[in-house]
Amino acid sequence: MKRILFSSLLVLSFLFAQAQPPAGDANVGDSYGATFKVEEAVSLQDVAKKLKGGSAVPEQMQITAKVLDVCPKKGCWLKLELSDGETATVKMKDYGFFLPVAAIGKKVVVNGAVTLKTVSVAEQKHYAEDAKKSQAEIDAIKEPKQEIRVLASGIQIVQ
Repeated sequence: MKRILFSSLLVLSFLFAQAQPPAGDANVGDSYGATFKVEEAVSLQDVAKKLKGGSAVPEQMQITAKVLDVCPKKGCWLKLELSDGETATVKMKDYGFFLPVAAIGKKVVVNGAVTLKTVSVAEQKHYAEDAKKSQAEIDAIKEPKQEIRVLASGIQIVQ
């Protein structure tokens, strides 16, 4: 009986540890994912204007923005600030790295692909649940929406 109890606690401890964002302070100079040299980073606001205006952007680019939110479960997505009160969602390429919650409020450079995407109601509700929004906020999501989406291969904290 003790073995079963000990084994169960061990497995639960391992699973709980896996469901946490990485520890860390997200200090200036910290890098997550594939390393890259910051060169010619463009503001997210400028890229968003081009995409919403129908202009093309490079397949891979570096963008700068402020982090508004990080997935509290694993650090597997983040929200970046746009100037008009909207946000852009960043997902990590191949689910290959995560960002600590301490990155909230920091300025980052994201190396990746930026697109304009239509997000389904189900996906919006999933992110709202991850972000621990209230049930009323989740229930208020009724229509798909367009958003700027970034598939990041690497992220650096710059400020």
